[in-house]
Amino acid sequence: MPETGTTQRVLRLLALLQQRPVWTGPELAGRLGVTVRSVRRDVDRLRDLGYPVNAAPGRGGGYRLGAGKALPPLLLDDEEAIATAVSLRLAAGGTVTGASEAAVRTLAKLDQVLPGRLRAEVRALQGAIATLDGGRVEVDADALLVLARACRDRLRVEFGYADRTGSASVRRAEPYRLVATGRRWYLVAYDLDRADWRTFRLDRLHDARATTFRYRPRDHPDPVALVQRSISVAPYPHRVRILLHADAATVRGRVPATVAVVEPAEEGRCVLSAGGADPAFVLLHVALLGFAFEVLEPEEVRGLAAELGRRLVAAGAVAESSA
Repeated sequence: MPETGTTQRVLRLLALLQQRPVWTGPELAGRLGVTVRSVRRDVDRLRDLGYPVNAAPGRGGGYRLGAGKALPPLLLDDEEAIATAVSLRLAAGGTVTGASEAAVRTLAKLDQVLPGRLRAEVRALQGAIATLDGGRVEVDADALLVLARACRDRLRVEFGYADRTGSASVRRAEPYRLVATGRRWYLVAYDLDRADWRTFRLDRLHDARATTFRYRPRDHPDPVALVQRSISVAPYPHRVRILLHADAATVRGRVPATVAVVEPAEEGRCVLSAGGADPAFVLLHVALLGFAFEVLEPEEVRGLAAELGRRLVAAGAVAESSA
Protein backbone atom coordinates (compact mmCIF):
# COMPACT_ATOMS: atom_id res chain seq x y z
CA MET A 1 0.00 0.00 0.00
CA PRO A 2 1.39 3.50 -0.81
CA GLU A 3 2.61 5.59 2.13
CA THR A 4 -0.18 8.14 1.64
CA GLY A 5 -2.76 5.35 1.94
CA THR A 6 -1.18 4.14 5.17
CA THR A 7 -1.19 7.67 6.60
CA GLN A 8 -4.85 8.16 5.71
CA ARG A 9 -5.73 4.83 7.31
CA VAL A 10 -3.85 5.69 10.52
CA LEU A 11 -5.69 9.02 10.71
CA ARG A 12 -9.00 7.18 10.24
CA LEU A 13 -7.99 4.80 13.01
CA LEU A 14 -7.26 7.76 15.32
CA ALA A 15 -10.64 9.27 14.49
CA LEU A 16 -12.41 5.98 15.28
CA LEU A 17 -10.62 5.67 18.63
CA GLN A 18 -11.89 9.15 19.52
CA GLN A 19 -15.49 8.24 18.77
CA ARG A 20 -16.10 5.70 21.51
CA PRO A 21 -14.26 4.23 24.55
CA VAL A 22 -13.38 0.70 23.31
CA TRP A 23 -13.03 -1.03 19.94
CA THR A 24 -12.20 -4.65 19.32
CA GLY A 25 -9.59 -5.56 16.71
CA PRO A 26 -12.12 -7.16 14.34
CA GLU A 27 -14.43 -4.11 14.63
CA LEU A 28 -11.62 -1.76 13.64
CA ALA A 29 -10.49 -4.09 10.86
CA GLY A 30 -14.01 -4.12 9.45
CA ARG A 31 -14.32 -0.34 9.55
CA LEU A 32 -10.93 0.19 7.93
CA GLY A 33 -11.21 -2.68 5.41
CA VAL A 34 -7.97 -4.33 6.49
CA THR A 35 -6.87 -7.34 8.51
CA VAL A 36 -6.56 -7.47 12.29
CA ARG A 37 -2.80 -7.74 11.82
CA SER A 38 -2.81 -4.43 9.91
CA VAL A 39 -4.77 -2.85 12.74
CA ARG A 40 -2.07 -3.94 15.20
CA ARG A 41 0.62 -2.40 12.99
CA ASP A 42 -1.32 0.87 12.71
CA VAL A 43 -1.80 0.95 16.49
CA ASP A 44 1.97 0.59 16.86
CA ARG A 45 2.43 3.51 14.45
CA LEU A 46 0.15 5.67 16.62
CA ARG A 47 2.12 4.69 19.71
CA ASP A 48 5.37 5.62 17.96
CA LEU A 49 3.86 9.06 17.33
CA GLY A 50 3.14 9.44 21.03
CA TYR A 51 -0.55 8.51 21.18
CA PRO A 52 -1.34 6.39 24.27
CA VAL A 53 -3.35 3.52 22.75
CA ASN A 54 -4.08 0.90 25.40
CA ALA A 55 -4.93 -2.71 24.56
CA ALA A 56 -6.69 -5.26 26.77
CA PRO A 57 -6.78 -8.94 25.62
CA GLY A 58 -9.58 -11.43 26.06
CA ARG A 59 -13.34 -11.18 26.26
CA GLY A 60 -14.48 -7.59 26.80
CA GLY A 61 -11.07 -6.28 25.82
CA GLY A 62 -10.03 -4.14 22.91
CA TYR A 63 -8.27 -0.91 22.00
CA ARG A 64 -8.76 2.30 23.97
CA LEU A 65 -7.26 5.77 23.48
CA GLY A 66 -5.79 6.66 26.85
CA ALA A 67 -4.88 9.93 28.51
CA GLY A 68 -1.38 11.13 27.66
CA LYS A 69 0.89 13.97 28.67
CA ALA A 70 -0.48 16.20 25.90
CA LEU A 71 -3.84 16.53 24.18
CA PRO A 72 -3.69 14.76 20.80
CA PRO A 73 -5.10 16.52 17.72
CA LEU A 74 -8.85 16.04 17.51
CA LEU A 75 -10.22 14.88 14.18
CA LEU A 76 -13.66 16.41 13.64
CA ASP A 77 -16.22 15.73 10.96
CA ASP A 78 -18.27 18.60 9.49
CA GLU A 79 -21.07 18.43 12.09
CA GLU A 80 -18.63 18.23 15.00
CA ALA A 81 -16.58 21.16 13.68
CA ILE A 82 -19.70 23.33 13.29
CA ALA A 83 -20.98 22.43 16.77
CA THR A 84 -17.59 23.17 18.32
CA ALA A 85 -17.19 26.52 16.55
CA VAL A 86 -20.72 27.70 17.45
CA SER A 87 -20.22 26.66 21.08
CA LEU A 88 -16.91 28.54 21.25
CA ARG A 89 -18.48 31.68 19.80
CA LEU A 90 -21.17 31.54 22.48
CA ALA A 91 -18.61 30.85 25.21
CA ALA A 92 -16.59 33.87 24.09
CA GLY A 93 -19.34 36.02 25.58
CA GLY A 94 -19.93 33.86 28.61
CA THR A 95 -19.62 34.59 32.32
CA VAL A 96 -17.51 31.66 33.57
CA THR A 97 -14.18 32.97 34.85
CA GLY A 98 -11.44 32.37 32.29
CA ALA A 99 -13.72 30.58 29.83
CA SER A 100 -14.20 33.58 27.54
CA GLU A 101 -10.47 34.09 26.97
CA ALA A 102 -9.85 30.37 26.44
CA ALA A 103 -12.78 30.17 24.02
CA VAL A 104 -11.37 33.01 21.91
CA ARG A 105 -7.92 31.40 21.76
CA THR A 106 -9.41 28.04 20.77
CA LEU A 107 -11.78 29.61 18.25
CA ALA A 108 -8.86 31.44 16.65
CA LYS A 109 -7.08 28.12 16.12
CA LEU A 110 -10.18 26.37 14.78
CA ASP A 111 -11.26 29.25 12.54
CA GLN A 112 -7.82 29.27 10.92
CA VAL A 113 -8.25 25.75 9.53
CA LEU A 114 -12.03 25.67 9.09
CA PRO A 115 -13.08 25.29 5.42
CA GLY A 116 -14.88 28.29 3.96
CA ARG A 117 -18.13 26.39 3.45
CA LEU A 118 -18.22 25.47 7.16
CA ARG A 119 -17.20 28.96 8.29
CA ALA A 120 -20.22 30.41 6.51
CA GLU A 121 -22.54 27.87 8.14
CA VAL A 122 -21.12 28.64 11.58
CA ARG A 123 -21.85 32.35 11.13
CA ALA A 124 -25.38 31.60 9.90
CA LEU A 125 -26.10 29.47 12.96
CA GLN A 126 -24.58 32.05 15.28
CA GLY A 127 -26.79 34.73 13.77
CA ALA A 128 -29.87 32.63 14.46
CA ILE A 129 -29.09 32.24 18.18
CA ALA A 130 -30.12 34.77 20.82
CA THR A 131 -28.99 34.78 24.46
CA LEU A 132 -30.27 36.49 27.57
CA ASP A 133 -26.97 38.15 28.32
CA GLY A 134 -27.69 40.04 31.53
CA GLY A 135 -26.24 43.35 30.34
CA ARG A 136 -23.13 42.23 28.45
CA VAL A 137 -21.99 44.42 25.55
CA GLU A 138 -21.76 42.38 22.36
CA VAL A 139 -18.65 42.56 20.18
CA ASP A 140 -17.93 41.27 16.71
CA ALA A 141 -16.60 37.70 16.93
CA ASP A 142 -14.58 38.24 13.74
CA ALA A 143 -12.82 41.21 15.33
CA LEU A 144 -12.04 39.06 18.36
CA LEU A 145 -10.46 36.46 16.09
CA VAL A 146 -8.41 39.02 14.15
CA LEU A 147 -7.06 40.55 17.35
CA ALA A 148 -6.49 37.19 19.07
CA ARG A 149 -4.40 35.96 16.14
CA ALA A 150 -2.48 39.24 16.02
CA CYS A 151 -1.69 38.96 19.74
CA ARG A 152 -0.50 35.40 19.23
CA ASP A 153 1.54 36.09 16.09
CA ARG A 154 2.84 39.52 17.25
CA LEU A 155 1.47 41.37 14.24
CA ARG A 156 0.70 45.07 14.18
CA VAL A 157 -2.96 45.95 13.76
CA GLU A 158 -4.94 48.89 12.42
CA PHE A 159 -8.53 49.74 13.34
CA GLY A 160 -11.03 52.55 13.58
CA TYR A 161 -11.89 53.69 17.10
CA ALA A 162 -14.37 56.03 18.79
CA ASP A 163 -13.40 57.24 22.28
CA ARG A 164 -15.82 57.97 25.13
CA THR A 165 -16.58 61.42 23.70
CA GLY A 166 -17.41 59.95 20.28
CA SER A 167 -14.29 61.33 18.62
CA ALA A 168 -13.24 58.98 15.79
CA SER A 169 -9.68 58.11 14.80
CA VAL A 170 -7.62 55.42 13.09
CA ARG A 171 -5.21 53.60 15.41
CA ARG A 172 -2.01 51.68 14.71
CA ALA A 173 -1.02 49.41 17.55
CA GLU A 174 0.97 46.43 18.74
CA PRO A 175 -1.66 44.18 20.37
CA TYR A 176 -0.63 42.37 23.53
CA ARG A 177 -3.67 40.87 25.28
CA LEU A 178 -7.47 40.65 25.17
CA VAL A 179 -9.11 41.10 28.57
CA ALA A 180 -12.74 40.25 29.42
CA THR A 181 -14.42 41.92 32.40
CA GLY A 182 -17.68 39.96 32.32
CA ARG A 183 -19.59 42.74 30.53
CA ARG A 184 -17.05 44.04 28.03
CA TRP A 185 -13.93 43.08 26.08
CA TYR A 186 -10.81 45.23 26.05
CA LEU A 187 -7.67 45.18 23.94
CA VAL A 188 -4.42 46.06 25.70
CA ALA A 189 -1.98 47.36 23.10
CA TYR A 190 0.93 49.72 22.54
CA ASP A 191 -0.41 52.71 20.60
CA LEU A 192 2.28 53.53 18.04
CA ASP A 193 1.09 57.08 17.34
CA ARG A 194 0.81 57.99 21.04
CA ALA A 195 3.91 56.01 22.10
CA ASP A 196 2.18 54.56 25.15
CA TRP A 197 0.15 51.62 26.39
CA ARG A 198 -3.60 51.96 25.93
CA THR A 199 -6.79 49.98 26.52
CA PHE A 200 -9.46 49.89 23.80
CA ARG A 201 -13.07 48.82 24.24
CA LEU A 202 -13.88 46.33 21.49
CA ASP A 203 -17.46 47.54 21.12
CA ARG A 204 -16.03 50.94 20.08
CA LEU A 205 -13.60 49.36 17.63
CA HIS A 206 -14.32 48.63 13.97
CA ASP A 207 -12.61 47.46 10.77
CA ALA A 208 -9.82 45.70 12.64
CA ARG A 209 -7.17 44.18 10.42
CA ALA A 210 -3.80 42.61 11.03
CA THR A 211 -0.88 43.88 8.96
CA THR A 212 2.12 41.84 7.82
CA PHE A 213 4.49 43.76 10.11
CA ARG A 214 5.78 41.80 13.08
CA TYR A 215 6.95 43.50 16.26
CA ARG A 216 9.32 42.66 19.07
CA PRO A 217 7.69 42.38 22.52
CA ARG A 218 8.16 45.44 24.74
CA ASP A 219 8.27 45.69 28.51
CA HIS A 220 4.60 45.90 29.35
CA PRO A 221 2.32 46.61 32.30
CA ASP A 222 0.12 43.92 33.78
CA PRO A 223 -2.80 43.85 31.28
CA VAL A 224 -5.50 42.99 33.82
CA ALA A 225 -4.35 45.67 36.26
CA LEU A 226 -4.17 48.23 33.44
CA VAL A 227 -7.74 47.48 32.32
CA GLN A 228 -9.02 47.51 35.90
CA ARG A 229 -7.51 50.92 36.64
CA SER A 230 -8.63 52.34 33.29
CA ILE A 231 -12.30 51.49 33.95
CA SER A 232 -12.56 52.00 37.73
CA VAL A 233 -10.40 55.09 38.34
CA ALA A 234 -9.05 56.85 35.25
CA PRO A 235 -12.32 57.85 33.46
CA TYR A 236 -13.75 59.84 36.38
CA PRO A 237 -13.18 63.51 37.30
CA HIS A 238 -12.80 62.70 41.00
CA ARG A 239 -10.37 60.04 42.25
CA VAL A 240 -10.24 58.91 45.84
CA ARG A 241 -7.82 56.73 47.82
CA ILE A 242 -9.14 55.26 51.06
CA LEU A 243 -7.45 53.15 53.74
CA LEU A 244 -9.83 50.41 54.91
CA HIS A 245 -9.38 48.58 58.19
CA ALA A 246 -9.96 45.19 56.57
CA ASP A 247 -7.79 42.81 54.59
CA ALA A 248 -7.68 43.04 50.79
CA ALA A 249 -9.23 39.59 50.19
CA THR A 250 -12.29 40.46 52.28
CA VAL A 251 -12.81 43.80 50.55
CA ARG A 252 -12.32 42.31 47.08
CA GLY A 253 -15.09 39.86 47.92
CA ARG A 254 -17.43 42.81 48.50
CA VAL A 255 -16.25 45.25 45.81
CA PRO A 256 -16.33 44.26 42.08
CA ALA A 257 -13.01 44.57 40.25
CA THR A 258 -14.69 46.88 37.72
CA VAL A 259 -15.60 49.37 40.48
CA ALA A 260 -12.36 49.89 42.39
CA VAL A 261 -8.74 48.80 42.72
CA VAL A 262 -7.98 47.16 46.08
CA GLU A 263 -4.35 46.75 47.15
CA PRO A 264 -3.00 45.18 50.37
CA ALA A 265 -1.52 47.47 53.04
CA GLU A 266 0.26 46.83 56.32
CA GLU A 267 -1.33 45.22 59.39
CA GLY A 268 -4.13 43.46 57.51
CA ARG A 269 -5.54 46.64 56.01
CA CYS A 270 -5.91 47.66 52.36
CA VAL A 271 -6.07 50.72 50.12
CA LEU A 272 -9.08 51.21 47.86
CA SER A 273 -8.72 53.46 44.80
CA ALA A 274 -11.88 54.49 42.98
CA GLY A 275 -13.27 57.25 40.82
CA GLY A 276 -16.65 58.86 40.49
CA ALA A 277 -18.59 61.83 39.16
CA ASP A 278 -19.35 62.78 42.78
CA PRO A 279 -16.92 61.76 45.58
CA ALA A 280 -19.82 61.77 48.06
CA PHE A 281 -21.24 58.67 46.38
CA VAL A 282 -17.85 56.95 46.67
CA LEU A 283 -17.73 57.75 50.39
CA LEU A 284 -21.28 56.49 50.95
CA HIS A 285 -20.56 53.20 49.17
CA VAL A 286 -17.38 52.72 51.20
CA ALA A 287 -19.24 53.50 54.44
CA LEU A 288 -21.88 50.90 53.59
CA LEU A 289 -19.17 48.22 53.45
CA GLY A 290 -19.20 48.35 57.24
CA PHE A 291 -15.44 48.80 57.85
CA ALA A 292 -13.63 51.65 59.58
CA PHE A 293 -11.78 53.76 57.01
CA GLU A 294 -9.66 56.86 56.50
CA VAL A 295 -9.53 59.09 53.44
CA LEU A 296 -5.93 59.28 52.24
CA GLU A 297 -6.44 61.70 49.36
CA PRO A 298 -7.45 64.15 48.09
CA GLU A 299 -7.57 66.65 50.96
CA GLU A 300 -10.94 68.11 50.00
CA VAL A 301 -12.58 64.69 50.20
CA ARG A 302 -11.42 64.37 53.81
CA GLY A 303 -13.40 67.51 54.58
CA LEU A 304 -16.38 66.11 52.68
CA ALA A 305 -16.19 62.92 54.78
CA ALA A 306 -16.25 64.97 57.97
CA GLU A 307 -19.22 66.99 56.72
CA LEU A 308 -21.16 63.85 55.76
CA GLY A 309 -20.36 62.38 59.17
CA ARG A 310 -21.79 65.43 60.92
CA ARG A 311 -24.96 65.25 58.81
CA LEU A 312 -25.45 61.58 59.61
CA VAL A 313 -24.90 62.16 63.34
CA ALA A 314 -27.37 65.03 63.28
CA ALA A 315 -29.92 62.92 61.41
CA GLY A 316 -29.51 60.18 64.01
CA ALA A 317 -30.00 62.64 66.86
CA VAL A 318 -33.22 63.98 65.29
CA ALA A 319 -34.51 60.42 64.88
CA GLU A 320 -33.81 59.62 68.55
CA SER A 321 -35.48 62.81 69.84
CA SER A 322 -38.63 62.15 67.83
CA ALA A 323 -38.88 58.52 68.89
